[in-house]
This record gives sequence, structure tokens and C-alpha cells, in this order.
Amino acid sequence: MAFQTAEQKKLDASKLAAGGVSLVKGPSSEEQKKRQQEEKVALEEERIYRRGVASIKDLVAPSAMKVESSFISLGSVYARTIFIVTYPRYVSVGWASPIINLNAMMDIAMFFYPIKSDVILKQLKKKVGILEANINMKAQEGKPRDPQEETALRDIEQLRDDLTQGTEHFYQFAFYTTFYSASKEELERLSSSVESTFGSMLIYTRRAYFQAEQGFNSTMPLGLDELMITFNMSTSPIASSFPFTSAELTSDEGILYGVNRHNNSLIIFDRFSLQNANMVIFATSGAGKSYTVKLEVLRSMMLGVDVIVIDPEKEYKYLSDAVNGTYINISLSSDSKINPFDLPRPTSGETSVEDIIRSAVITIKGLLRLMLGKVTVAEDSILDRALLETFAKKDIVPGADLSAVEVPILQDFQDILEGMEGTEDLVVRLKKYTEGTFAGLLNSPTTVRMANQLVVFSVRDLEDELRPIGIYTIVNFIWNQVRSERKKRILVIDEAWWLMQYEDSAKFIHALVKRCRKYYLGVTTITQDVNDFLTSPYGQAIVTNSSMQMLLKQSPASIDLIARVFLLTQSEKYLLLESGKGEGIFFAGAKHAAIQVVASYAEDQIVTTDPRQLLKIEEEKQKFAESTQGGA
Repeated sequence: MAFQTAEQKKLDASKLAAGGVSLVKGPSSEEQKKRQQEEKVALEEERIYRRGVASIKDLVAPSAMKVESSFISLGSVYARTIFIVTYPRYVSVGWASPIINLNAMMDIAMFFYPIKSDVILKQLKKKVGILEANINMKAQEGKPRDPQEETALRDIEQLRDDLTQGTEHFYQFAFYTTFYSASKEELERLSSSVESTFGSMLIYTRRAYFQAEQGFNSTMPLGLDELMITFNMSTSPIASSFPFTSAELTSDEGILYGVNRHNNSLIIFDRFSLQNANMVIFATSGAGKSYTVKLEVLRSMMLGVDVIVIDPEKEYKYLSDAVNGTYINISLSSDSKINPFDLPRPTSGETSVEDIIRSAVITIKGLLRLMLGKVTVAEDSILDRALLETFAKKDIVPGADLSAVEVPILQDFQDILEGMEGTEDLVVRLKKYTEGTFAGLLNSPTTVRMANQLVVFSVRDLEDELRPIGIYTIVNFIWNQVRSERKKRILVIDEAWWLMQYEDSAKFIHALVKRCRKYYLGVTTITQDVNDFLTSPYGQAIVTNSSMQMLLKQSPASIDLIARVFLLTQSEKYLLLESGKGEGIFFAGAKHAAIQVVASYAEDQIVTTDPRQLLKIEEEKQKFAESTQGGA
């Protein structure tokens, strides 16, 4: 038996290690399987956890996407991309504003690819040579000149000079817009509208056929241009495509309405310079609508415009006193009376007496329906005949001289009705206004005179039941005065929703708004009850026939209706919901801008409607009067 020393054992161990033989015992196959199983379980648990965690992608991604030939559907939303292929010779500044301000959901992408000037100058030089050769050849052959070639030559020479001097640079410009809609029909309508709008500016577009996905990706905020459909442009026309433009509503004539909140410019406008001088103002209570109107009244009077106001809450009394106007209080006990049977004087033979009588009968029948309630067809015929006989009793017939006749009153009309058959019920209902509780309102000759630049009719003291009748009578009286003498006038109807509740009065106001332009009259309609006003078909027609509109702060209950009628964008809706006092959107014709109504200190003291401020003014006036008496 051989024995090894300790040194020999160490040497043998080193030899084994050098030969790659490990003496360390590794894990068994069972342990490896167990470890792999544990790792697999851990991965499955992590996968299950991640499935229950919502990422940003999960929140913004649609449930599904389907690519069609000309559009894509993202879940329940349809999207189509339209790109511009060619432009006219000239484009105006802000040419993209009609599309950007469109009341639709959209994404717009613009790509600018700079090109070196020397490359463009080389191409332009060749083009100049070709054009000059063509022009010279036609001149030598005696052919007529081609204006298009000569214009192109001048444009190219101008562009060469600008590029050489560094005042212009050259780009390839791409303009894409993707529109979104809830239905295919709406998408088609929107696409046609956009194409028509661009076509009216001689800008021609195409739909992204069989590139719908690429078009959608190109308008995403990723900076990827997958369409690569560009148009050569220099710096100046590209600058005109700047999308963030604001409307300028500053003119040489007119009054100051406020400050443009977009660019701090002044909104100075003459309402009589538009196709009609009518205006509507919608706002919630306390938003500053009366303050705004009183400012307009004060500033319009400085330019010589006559103003007539129908005041429901005695808000214009202080303004009337300050400018020495005429303040007329209409109530049952007031000495100021208006006869609904008054007639206008015919002006320079434009309207015949027969037409004036016929118009008066129609207007008075509308008033009688307000007074008497529901009227049957037979009763309407009786009222028509009785009115004609009432006028005839006072010798008001076709061919009469209206300046020399005495007009009837309501009692005369009742006397005629009592002498007719089948009028017992009408007479009973009418006696309330001739002999009963309401006898002091309409049954007397007119005592009101309007020989002043500012005339205010107050209806605050009228009962709610009589207020629509009183306002209707006042408006008819004003309309007769307007038709008798043509002057530049403004009629302010505050709280117009009183009249819009009844079909006859709403129809009368609508007819007034449509016809007043011929008589140099502008009607301002103010209301805080937007839903009642706009849900009436006559209310929407009044808005359509008003070239100026002002929307101040709105309530959440009416903002959707306002947005639908005025085609507001989502941002404009939020602006009206969050506006402060005297802030809103001012529309004048096709332009509109965010407005802040401003006034000087002196104007503010005259037109304020704040009860605290009014009380303070009264206290100061009383202190001044007491000090004056003490000094005397």
C-alpha cells in the first residue's frame, strides 16, 4: 500500500483543477426545475398585476381602429384627412381662419422644409430663360402676347431679387387637417363644407384616398409627415398661414364697445354701417348687459343718434336725468297714456292711407289677442270688421287726410262691437280694459310726446299680466313715430322675453326687426331668459336678422343652446361660462372677438347698475345738498 505526502496531495488537486474538473457539487435537476417553476409563477403574477394597471396608452387609445379607403374609424368616431395641393397667386393673411374657427373637432398639421437658396436660384434662372425665349419668339412671329407668361416672369424676377438679398427664403410647405365626426353622414357633410370653403379662396384640396392611416398619423402630435405632399412657397405666403389670428373690429367711425381681449385693440364700430343696425344681447342676471347697453346709449347720443328705451326695472332713470332725457312712466295710475289706435303719418306719399289702415288693423288685432286670450276664427273675423268700422266712424277711410282726423279709442271700438251680433263674449272680456280694473291703461287719447334725443318708457309699475300688453302698445307707438319721420334711431327693448312668450307679440317684434332698416332704425333686443327666447321660432329669426350680437356670461343650463345657435367652438363655450362682469364675445357681421367692456369714471357713475354703488352715489348727493343748504 502506497502513501502520499501532503505535498503530493496538493499537487494532485492542482492538476485536477487545471484539467477543468470541478470538485464543487452542483444543484440537482429537481432543484433546477423547482427554481424555474417559481420564476414562472412570479412572471405570471406580475403579468396579472400589470393587466390591472391602466397606463396612459390605455386611456387615450381607442377600443379599435378600422382603416377604410378614405377615412378611418376609431371606435365610434370617424376621421378623414384633407390636404392642400395648390394655392392661388395671392393668399390673404389668416386665410386658414375660416377652417380653424370652424365649429368642429379637428387636428391641423403644418410641415416646413427649408430649401437652400442657391438650389432655387439655379432652377429660377432656367425658368426665366424659358419664359423669355417664349415671349421673344411670339413677338418675332407677331403672335399676341401671353399675359400669364409675362406675369409669371415678373413674379420669378421679383422672387430672385428677394432670395438674393436675403429678404425671402424658400420652403416646401405641407398643410394637412383631420376632421372627426360621430357618423359617416356628418363626416361627408363636414368634408364638403371644408372643401367648399377652401375652394371659395381658390385653394384646392384632396382627400387622402388609400392613405387614410398615413394622413391620420401625419396630423398626430408626433412630428411625422407620412404623406409628404408639399407645395413650394417663399416666406411671405407661408407667414400668412399663421393660425393664431384674432379679428380686428376697429373702424374709423363708430363708438367704443370695449377692448379686444385677444390683442388689446379697441373695438370701435358703427352699427349702421352693417347690412342692418339690429343687435341682440344675451347674458345671465348680473353679467353687465344693462351696463353695456347704457354705455352704448350714452356714446351713441354723442354722435347725434336718437335713442328710445323700454325699461322694465327703472334702470335707465339716472341715465335719463343725467342727459336731460324724457322719462315716461306707463302704469294704470300714470298721466302718460298711449292710444293703441294711433296711426303714423304717411311720409312723402310712399305709403297709401289704405295700407296704413290695413296695417293698423292687423297690429291692433295682435294686441286684442293678448288682451282677450284665445280668439276663434269667427271671432277674429268679427274683430277685423269691427276695427274697420271703428276707423270709418271717425272718417278714417282710404283717401282721408290722416293729419286732420281724430283717431278712435278703445271705448269707440267697444261701442261698435256691442252693436254687432255674436259679440257678447268679446264685449264682456273687453270691458275689463274699458270699465274694469285695467281701464286706466289703454282707454284714452295719447298724451306722450317724444321730442327729445333720449326717451325712456318705464313699465316697472305695470302688473305682470299687463306688462306684455303695455310693451306691445309702446313698441307699436314707437313704430308709428319711426315711420312718420325718418331719423337715425336706436330702439332698446330690455327683457324681450316678456314679448317672446306670446306668438302675436313675438311675431310683431320679428316683423319690426325685419323692416326697421328701411326707416333708419336699429333694434337692440336684450334678454336673460335665453331658453325662452331662442326656443321660439321668432326668437331665432330675430337673431338671424341682427348683424350684431353680444354674448356675455352664460349659465350652464343655456350654454349648449347658445353654442348651437351661434356655432361656438368648445373654447368659446368655456370662455362664456368663465367670463367676469362685462366680458364675453362680440359679433359684428362675419367677425367676432372676445370683448371686455370698459368705461371711464364719469361714464361709470352714470350707467352703473350696482345697488351698492347707486346707494353710495345717493348718499353723496344727499350730503352735498345738505352742505349746500347749510352754507346758504
